[in-house]
Amino acid sequence: MRWAWPVAEIRAAEEAARAGLPPGTLMQRAAAAMAVAAGRLLDGRVYGSQVLVLAGGGDNGGDALWVGAGLAARGAVVSAVLLRPDRAPADAVAALRAAGGRVLPDATPPDDLRADLVVDGLVGMGGSGPLRPDAAAWVGPVAASGAPVLAVDLPSGVEADTGAVPGEALRATLTVTPGAHKQGLLAGPGAACAGRVERVDIGLAGFLPPARVGAVDAADIGALLPVPAHESSKYTRGVLGLVAGSASYVGAAVLSCGGALRGGGAGYVRFVSTEHPADAVRAAWPEVVVTAVAPGDGDAVVGAGRVQAWACGPGIGTDDAAAAVVRAVLAADVPVLLDADALTVVAQRPELLAGRSAPTLLTPHEGEFARLAPGIDAADLAADRIGCVRRVAAQLGATVLLKGSRTVVAAPDGQVRIADEGTGWLATAGSGDVLTGVAGSLLAAGLPPLEAGVAAAWLHGRAARRCVGGSGPLVPTDLHAQLPYAFTDALAARR
Repeated sequence: MRWAWPVAEIRAAEEAARAGLPPGTLMQRAAAAMAVAAGRLLDGRVYGSQVLVLAGGGDNGGDALWVGAGLAARGAVVSAVLLRPDRAPADAVAALRAAGGRVLPDATPPDDLRADLVVDGLVGMGGSGPLRPDAAAWVGPVAASGAPVLAVDLPSGVEADTGAVPGEALRATLTVTPGAHKQGLLAGPGAACAGRVERVDIGLAGFLPPARVGAVDAADIGALLPVPAHESSKYTRGVLGLVAGSASYVGAAVLSCGGALRGGGAGYVRFVSTEHPADAVRAAWPEVVVTAVAPGDGDAVVGAGRVQAWACGPGIGTDDAAAAVVRAVLAADVPVLLDADALTVVAQRPELLAGRSAPTLLTPHEGEFARLAPGIDAADLAADRIGCVRRVAAQLGATVLLKGSRTVVAAPDGQVRIADEGTGWLATAGSGDVLTGVAGSLLAAGLPPLEAGVAAAWLHGRAARRCVGGSGPLVPTDLHAQLPYAFTDALAARR
């Protein structure tokens, strides 16, 4: 798990760690690790390489200068730009010069910037708002140079806590973050600017409080996934009740059932819907137990048989008949997942969520999220994706999974998990229906909503990456065949 902390907690940990160390120790630890990373970006050819250090004031600029000093000592030709000469750490400037580096007399970008590596230390984790004009002036020339960029701590222009990019920002090839991941590097526009992110240990572990935000990897998912024992039965593995589809949207039923079967969680899928989607599921998935009911007959839906969880919503419509079904499902005392049309129903009738004692998982895309959270728009999500999802989860008393290439899942207690295995090729109609089936299956298998949501998002993303190598168009039915292999990938990484 890549755990992340807010800036205030990281600063407090740094202060506590510094108290027992000689001055400058943390900075030099960070710089030493960053210099090694810089050498990798240079493919090991440090001697004679042209390195440009962009240094702001304070610790972040100091870290960048120490990195420059380390590279200069190994034979690189290092030039440094000081945007705040009066605030640049004197010891770091002296170390750069002593190693053979030079400080440029002019902080204005050249017309034709040439470098083998740019070290970005313009703005640190305390920065907020757009870059100042003198810093922003470097964004275009650095991008035009094509040089790899090593960001110290985080790319300049990215807000550390939120991932917001309120103006221009440098785009890093590699971001090396000392001590602790910053939340803004895991989600939001900032994550797209960070490139590959590496954390280096500088001795903060004993001083940080328990983290509440984490991004998962394959091993984390493998540790969560249910694996049947020799004595397991289809019932002990969990029964998922799935409500999807209508006369107008038959495909949603087929897609979600495929996700439930292939997602690897439950041992039994019970599908309940009206006549046309029921017929389609019988034809596509003979493994599913199908019950056809009259439109709007919520009692018949929940009376179809015992389940350990319900997943409801894809393609069911948003009329009074659909609302009656959603109402009946939410009245059941088992975990419930709501997606697609069911989210529109509860957005129009928020009282349906009130009073539930069993867990609820909501899986909106951005448009559905906006309906669930009036007053939060696309600009708000861009400014603080994690904060927005966390706030809505607390307000609704439900776990909320906001879909995206970096899916954010927040529980009502403020815990957040992020799955960044996704790909833009998943932005196609019907892929969310498959996700509904996977997440519902994991809920029925006994995973809590936070874990079921993030595991489903990871499996969904990995399956997409397996389709045509993750680099070309896919249709949602492609995911069905790849989901078992995604499941196997996670189990293979299990610790």
